[in-house]
Amino acid sequence: MAAQNDVQLTVIKEHDNQNQNEVPEEDFDYSQRAQWLRAGILGANDGLVTTASLMMGVGAVQKDVNAMILVGFAALFAGACSMAIGEFVSVYSQLDIELAQIKRENTIRGQNQEDQGEEDKKEGLPNPFLAAIASAVAFSLGGIIPILAAGFISNHKVRMAVVVAAVSLALFVFGGVGAVLGRTPAVRSCARVLIGGWMAMAITFGLTKLIGSAGMEM
Repeated sequence: MAAQNDVQLTVIKEHDNQNQNEVPEEDFDYSQRAQWLRAGILGANDGLVTTASLMMGVGAVQKDVNAMILVGFAALFAGACSMAIGEFVSVYSQLDIELAQIKRENTIRGQNQEDQGEEDKKEGLPNPFLAAIASAVAFSLGGIIPILAAGFISNHKVRMAVVVAAVSLALFVFGGVGAVLGRTPAVRSCARVLIGGWMAMAITFGLTKLIGSAGMEM
C-alpha cells in the first residue's frame, strides 16, 4: 500500500508540474504575435489590394484579358520585390540598433564580466533575410488571387465582377484570420479590411477611367 501511495503521489506531482509549465489561454500575451502577424497579414493584404486595383484600373480602359493578366503579374513581381527589399532594410536597421544596444550594455558591465544572457539576446534578434522572404511570399500569395480569378473568364464585365467578388472574399478571410489570431473583434477587423480594399479598387478604377476617357478625347 505504501508503494502504491508513493506512485500516486509521484503521478500527481508530475501532473501539477505540467499544469504549472502550461500557460493558460487567458494569460497568453497575444502581443507576442503582433510582429509576425502584422507582417504576414499586411503583406498578403497589400499583394491582394495592389494587384487587384491595378488590374481593375487596366480593366477600366481595356477589355483584353491578356492586358489585365500581364499587369497583374507585373504588379505581383514588382510588389513582392519591393516588399522584400523594404522589409530587409527595415529589419536590418532594427538588427543594427539591437546589436549596438547589446554592445553598450556589455561595455557598461565591463569587458571581463561574463554576460550569461548575451547568447539568448542574440538568438532572439530578428533575421532580415527571413523577414524579406516572408514578406515576398505573403505578398505573392495575396497577389495571385485576382490573377487566378480573371484568368479563366473571357467576358469583360463578368471578369471584373468575379475579380471584385474574389478579392472581397479574400479580404474578408484575411481580416477574420487576423482577428482570430490576435483575439480582436472579428466584425470590426473584417469591415476595416473590406472597406479599405473596396476604396482602393474603386479609386483606381475611377481615376483610370477618367484619365483614359480624357486621353481618348484629346
